[in-house]
Amino acid sequence: MNIPKHIVLFTDGNRRWAKKNGVSSFEGHYQGYKNVIRICEWCKKRGVKVLTAFGFSTENWNRSDKEVNYLMKLFEKGLIESLEKFKKDGVKIKIIGQRERLPQSLREIIKKVEAETKNNTELYLNLAVSYGGKWDILQAVKKIIEEKIPIEAVTEELFENYLSTAGLSSPDFVIRPGGEIRLSNFVLWQMAYAELYFSPKLLPDFTEQDLDAALEEFDRRQRRFGK
Repeated sequence: MNIPKHIVLFTDGNRRWAKKNGVSSFEGHYQGYKNVIRICEWCKKRGVKVLTAFGFSTENWNRSDKEVNYLMKLFEKGLIESLEKFKKDGVKIKIIGQRERLPQSLREIIKKVEAETKNNTELYLNLAVSYGGKWDILQAVKKIIEEKIPIEAVTEELFENYLSTAGLSSPDFVIRPGGEIRLSNFVLWQMAYAELYFSPKLLPDFTEQDLDAALEEFDRRQRRFGK
């Protein structure tokens, strides 16, 4: 089977899952996070090298303070609880997004987790927190301007070195559970040629069998890149 090297995962449907199951939205987010960790493990077993998961968008700051604060604490708790597993499984963690907007306590945990997993090579896990595709493109443009790079030197390859995913292969495959069919301002530049897959399953219900079904669909696709 042709396995994608880099998968983008939307973490969609946690609140709808909570409503369907009669539990709080907070519990929905927690179950969604736990499933992301499982999906990470399933991807590694199948030979995927990079997983980029959407954790919290730049637009999510518009949610209630109570929900935002809960999600920030969930990231802290989740990263610390998963650290030993990341180290055991050889998973390298990187947080992409607007770090300056995150609580100081979360930034400290991110620094610790990234430092303790930096030499791992089995799977590269990008967690996007306070991230937006438009923001990523704009911050790359600003850096290029600040460094006074001559306009004739600005190529696609150079530009990609200024994105938050610099150094990684472009995504091959985008998986969006939750039933929505849109890109929602996530890694817009990077997924220019990625294959798209939309599942009606809400994230907490997305199973290992659902991942296999998605990978089988990817294997059937013919990628022409405009040729």
